[in-house]
Amino acid sequence: MSNNNNYGGDQIQILEGLEAVRKRPGMYIGSTSSKGLHHLVYEIVDNSVDEALAGYCSTIEVQINSDNSITVKDNGRGIPVDTNTKTGRPAVELVFTVLHAGGKFGGGGYKVSGGLHGVGASVVNALSKWLEVKVYRDGNIYSQRYEKGHVMNEMTIVGSCDESFTGTEVTFLPDADIFEETVYDFDILKTRLRETAFLTKNLRIILKDDREEKKEIVFHYEGGIQEFINYLNKGKSPLFSQVIYCEGTKSDIYVEVALQHNDSYTENIYSFVNNIITPEGGTHLEGFKRAITKTFNEYGRANKIIRENEQNLAGEDIREGMTAIISIKIADPQFEGQTKQKLGNSDARNAVESVVTEQLTYFLEQNPNVAKLICEKSIVAQRARDAARKARELTRKAKTALDGNGLPGKLADCSDKNPANCEIYIVEGDSAGGSAKTARDRSTQAILPLRGKILNVEKARLDRILGNTEIRTMITAFGTGIHEDFDINKLRYHKIIIMTDADVDGAHIATLLLTFFYRFMPQLIKDGYVYLATPPLYQITKNKKNWYAYSDVELNDILVEVGRDGNNKIQRYKGLGEMDAQQLWDTTMNPQTRILKKVLYDEEKLSELDITFTTLMGDQVEPRREFIETNARYVKNIDI
Repeated sequence: MSNNNNYGGDQIQILEGLEAVRKRPGMYIGSTSSKGLHHLVYEIVDNSVDEALAGYCSTIEVQINSDNSITVKDNGRGIPVDTNTKTGRPAVELVFTVLHAGGKFGGGGYKVSGGLHGVGASVVNALSKWLEVKVYRDGNIYSQRYEKGHVMNEMTIVGSCDESFTGTEVTFLPDADIFEETVYDFDILKTRLRETAFLTKNLRIILKDDREEKKEIVFHYEGGIQEFINYLNKGKSPLFSQVIYCEGTKSDIYVEVALQHNDSYTENIYSFVNNIITPEGGTHLEGFKRAITKTFNEYGRANKIIRENEQNLAGEDIREGMTAIISIKIADPQFEGQTKQKLGNSDARNAVESVVTEQLTYFLEQNPNVAKLICEKSIVAQRARDAARKARELTRKAKTALDGNGLPGKLADCSDKNPANCEIYIVEGDSAGGSAKTARDRSTQAILPLRGKILNVEKARLDRILGNTEIRTMITAFGTGIHEDFDINKLRYHKIIIMTDADVDGAHIATLLLTFFYRFMPQLIKDGYVYLATPPLYQITKNKKNWYAYSDVELNDILVEVGRDGNNKIQRYKGLGEMDAQQLWDTTMNPQTRILKKVLYDEEKLSELDITFTTLMGDQVEPRREFIETNARYVKNIDI
């Protein structure tokens, strides 16, 4: 037994000031990966957005500098520079050096705030190698510099400016001792800043990149979330040209809602509180759904679109093909759960329901043709849902058969029954499936060969999807059920591995599978259960020794290492079926040597994810052509 006699009062450490942030950065920004690195920018930008929400800021400039430092400049009121009477220090210094110091707590500085925790500026300062702040107020430019959170000089006046101009400019360099990488990605920032501009109508956000490839892009949307709907529906065919817009204030909660139906079969609804996305929804989303269901059913009955002997439309029927944004501004948001991603304010539910019910009712009465289109689409969706229920019964029966040791389709199951130890390979074709079945570790690796390409779920309703044999087989094998029956706790394998050929057809099959998971079983991706296998592109044989290369660069490196001569035999694998079982095991299935790519679900990019899947798998050809032309330069090692 270890000796605990030395454990006393002196072993209790007190982390002063911002030391706690540097010691445990993940507690404050989520991680020290690329996601955390970019989060630093959002923290500073959100402070500027708060000025815009309060009505004092119209322009925010974000620049990636040549040394990968970031400058954020706004034309807001400027952080106060006068002395705080309690501390005797300038207010701006407190904002950047003291946790929970800011104008967002007493209600006097901001009515609403996106910086929900009040730690933004000080956390960025703590995690930066250096940070400089300049404040433009009263015709003066005030400046202070910090290094790793420590004050390096007294706040001083370094210049003058026009007395009518006010604002704040923050420049910081992330600390390489904290972050795994310190190179900023222009496209990641572009996605977040575009969304921010959509949610704050009339705010102009300028993103500049001053590194080798000079770039500049301006986001400015006078229509706000109505333009956001048009952007999200790009690549889809709207049922009607108007974007339905509801706006109002109820119980001091400002509500904005925009929606439009398209001819797809999936709903895409995004909810925000004070410009921050709430991936798990909450009371504001509940209020929206209640208002939608109630209003359309009342309209449908009053106008004889829904007959007396017919049942009411379900909410999911009405929301089929709907793209919607719910954005509220609330003074004191309360969040549920550890992740702070679900709103809990009960008054938000009532506010959204009230505003949407009143204004949507008025819109439907003024636009009967649009109202009829939506109601008729909803009725068709209702009939399809009934058919889907019958199809689900078939899946349940198949699952019961599985529980009784009957195997679906061509599934070769594993013997271990602990899901944490088990993985299933979804393999393209019987040839590769045969090799995989021979190669596998039978105790923990299951193999499910697919016959050809599965149904493109982007273009089909649930009833047709559940009628597809390959999809039904997958659902049965996984054990989770689907849609309203889905239960992640019943998942039979904690690794679902897509293993396809490294060619165009293989990429298409992988995309079809990912589209199905994303649209109908997103929890599999959210919880980190979905992977892509990485088979080698080449086998190099010399003097009875084998090497495997996964890229052209790796091939060249191996050839340099072993020597380029006539004894080299290079085989280019065009498909998994060209590998024998031993080769497949050595390169792609052996947990000790294989390369698996985990499929990630970034909740901060949900709208961009939806656009990508719609572009790749939807009906519109032109957006897909544009996507291919834009991204063709990134494609490597793919056979046509």
